[in-house]
Amino acid sequence: AAGVDFHNVAASDGTTGKCLVMITQDAERTLNTFLGVSIDISFQEVDTKSLENSKWLYMEGYLVTDKARTDVAINAMAYAKQKGVKTSLSLSDPYVVKVFSESLKSVIGEGIDLLFCNTDEARRFTGTHTVEAAANVLKQYAKTFVITRGPGGSLTYDGHQLIHTPGVPTNAVDTNGAGDIFAGSFLYAISNGHDYAWAARFANAAAAFVVGQFGTRIDVIEYISLKQQFNI
Repeated sequence: AAGVDFHNVAASDGTTGKCLVMITQDAERTLNTFLGVSIDISFQEVDTKSLENSKWLYMEGYLVTDKARTDVAINAMAYAKQKGVKTSLSLSDPYVVKVFSESLKSVIGEGIDLLFCNTDEARRFTGTHTVEAAANVLKQYAKTFVITRGPGGSLTYDGHQLIHTPGVPTNAVDTNGAGDIFAGSFLYAISNGHDYAWAARFANAAAAFVVGQFGTRIDVIEYISLKQQFNI
């Protein structure tokens, strides 16, 4: 119903991965993750035909927490670039950046089209102390990027200029999934011809809906409201 297709999905032997998410009163989340059978993925399981026919390849930085999945990520990025598919990556988590920074850089290779990160991730990845300094360094790794800033909105680089987009006021109760829906909304917007400034406003609004509730997905009523707000 949402227009999402699943390719090459089949049951396999092994234990399904699980993630325990704990939300504290400040709306922040702590994850306790068991990867399960997903740790056994190989490049042979990548649907290369679907990848070739895609506008974008989007990857999570969580993939680089072990060598096997890092290798898959590196190969998938290289394949996408070879086929002219635009590439994007989320740094995913400050801890991932702290421990696996070199693996992330290996996945990025000579550069990607779009990088997503939050303020902490940006500073850790670049070894800088301010968002502005981090933004200057990130240009070495990505043609464009977005630094999300929680209630402060986002800082976007569209390849020509830095764009400051204010956040959407909301009563945050659960920030889990905010970065995911931001990235998905942003990619949706630019894939449909909108510029980066519009995409940032749209993604900020979508993320505000998510953090104002428990759970990582907005409900149908909020989805309709968001579409009406942006005349989609």
